[in-house]
Amino acid sequence: MFDGPHSSVSAYPLRAVYAHSADAGVRIMVSVSKRHFKHAVQRNRIKRQLREAYRTHQHLLEPAEGARGTEGGLNIAFLWNAATILPTAIVESKMRHILCRIQEAQQAQTQP
Repeated sequence: MFDGPHSSVSAYPLRAVYAHSADAGVRIMVSVSKRHFKHAVQRNRIKRQLREAYRTHQHLLEPAEGARGTEGGLNIAFLWNAATILPTAIVESKMRHILCRIQEAQQAQTQP
């Protein structure tokens, strides 16, 4: 995913790298650095927060009905950039912000 053409969106503490794919649908990857979180319990908690935030806001990436250029899919990698665990409310607001920006970029790309 990272070797081909891709785009990036950041909203601290999250960074999303996304690329279009030939497969239908959206596939996600979640990554938390072992450098800042030595214990797997901490990394797993952040990954759970990210997956839940994506699950509750994934509807923001759905294409509008009748939109052109909706064939194909999207691969998204969510990377955690902070050195601390943040409250779930903050994670969800940042996820919502990132997904909205990805959707806006997709709409701008498909417009004639």
